[in-house]
Amino acid sequence: MTAIQFIRTGLDMSAHEALRLIDDMRDRPLTFPTSKGGNHPLWVLGHMAWTEGLLQQFITGKPNALADWSGIFGANTEPSANPAIYPSFEEARAAFSKRRAETLRMLETMSDADLDGPTKCPSEISTHVGTVGKCFMIMILNVMTHRGQVADARRSLGLKRIGL
Repeated sequence: MTAIQFIRTGLDMSAHEALRLIDDMRDRPLTFPTSKGGNHPLWVLGHMAWTEGLLQQFITGKPNALADWSGIFGANTEPSANPAIYPSFEEARAAFSKRRAETLRMLETMSDADLDGPTKCPSEISTHVGTVGKCFMIMILNVMTHRGQVADARRSLGLKRIGL
């Protein structure tokens, strides 16, 4: 397996596993994972889309197509129970699917050697996303991290676990 194949598998698996849980919460997207809040499924979905766009920006230098979502889905935002501040579940779901499809198309144009190429990211975060390969790794890890938060939101409702 090449590095490109490995990344493609990770991108496919992470999206599939996260979206299974997120889609199951479609009719209750503002469910917080704990009694003290946390990242609810709609925030997770929008954040995954926004982050994917940001990492694409670091790789290509083109602006994040979801830059206007920064204030509600950016890394330092706090999820709200107010549905009026968010796009619909369907819009957020479509945005993530579109960003992930773009990522996969971009990956297919690359060689393993391209993964060592530098990104156009701020220097203070270059340790984490300073190469193309690191950006792809964060795309996988970010989705799987937030999958766990959606699993907790489901459990807070008493729903049965959905395993891998």
